[in-house]
Amino acid sequence: MENNIRDLRKQKGLTQDELASVLEVTRQTIISLENGRYTASLQLAFKIAGFFGKPIEEIFIYEEEK
Repeated sequence: MENNIRDLRKQKGLTQDELASVLEVTRQTIISLENGRYTASLQLAFKIAGFFGKPIEEIFIYEEEK
């Protein structure tokens, strides 16, 4: 699943450490999310969406498997 977390984080001028702190996760989690190696839990997805003030659908891009 792709996402726009890196772009949104940079628009706010945040480091990965700062975003991790706000979301109460590790920097490694942010790195993994941004690189597409980790899919956020529903709870974390809602936290991310709330922090950036955007709907989940604008942050996470879901593509059905073919």
